[in-house]
Amino acid sequence: MFDLTGRTALVTGAGQGVGRGIAKALASQGAKVAINDLFEERAAEAAAETEAAGGTAIAAAFDVSDYDAVVSGVARVEAALGPLDILVNNAGVPPGMGVGQFRESKPADWRKQIELNTYGVMNCSRAVVNGMCDRGHGRIVTISSGAGTVGIPLGVSAYGAGKGGGIAFMRHLAMEVAGNGVTANTVALGLIDNHTDPEVTAHMAKTVPVGFCARPEDIAPCVVYLVSDEARWMTGQTLQLNGGNVTT
Repeated sequence: MFDLTGRTALVTGAGQGVGRGIAKALASQGAKVAINDLFEERAAEAAAETEAAGGTAIAAAFDVSDYDAVVSGVARVEAALGPLDILVNNAGVPPGMGVGQFRESKPADWRKQIELNTYGVMNCSRAVVNGMCDRGHGRIVTISSGAGTVGIPLGVSAYGAGKGGGIAFMRHLAMEVAGNGVTANTVALGLIDNHTDPEVTAHMAKTVPVGFCARPEDIAPCVVYLVSDEARWMTGQTLQLNGGNVTT
């Protein structure tokens, strides 16, 4: 697809789901990949799976909402794999996340979403961007959600606020570092098939024009393109990857 040989990537929240698919896709194109997750066992399992498929991967467990932990984690990754060329900010769903109307929420509920989806993106980007600028090359991609761009009544207001903050940050960062060979883009996802209740998935799929919810293999190719040399002229963009569903 695109040759990423010689590139080093960090994918956050990649112990499962979309992030895991992205990590595997990057590795399949030749990148050395650090697989981050909040839980060590998930990161290790995903790294082992990626290596079994012929890629180069290591586990990198740390909390992206903790800046000091991020800085320390990035240092360990670079010591093991070399300077980071690619950052994919994928972590975005806190453990135990549910839905609920804002009128019934509490500040502690909002804080989890802002710390993960806005500060997490900022923490990781800050930890890698100076090195990228100094070397004259870098790719930062944030995996966001349509909930960060369009209002929906499902009870995910705080999640949408966190995602929206990450999107806005990426636009500004892109302009700041555009002259240093570093690009920054966002992919806003629509409905994802999380392999939960088949009836729920089937119901959601009816709202998507293409007729199905996305799986990791539907997301990863877009990210592979954005981090490739061929995407050097694309920056500051928010790509809506949603099966044509403009309401998400």
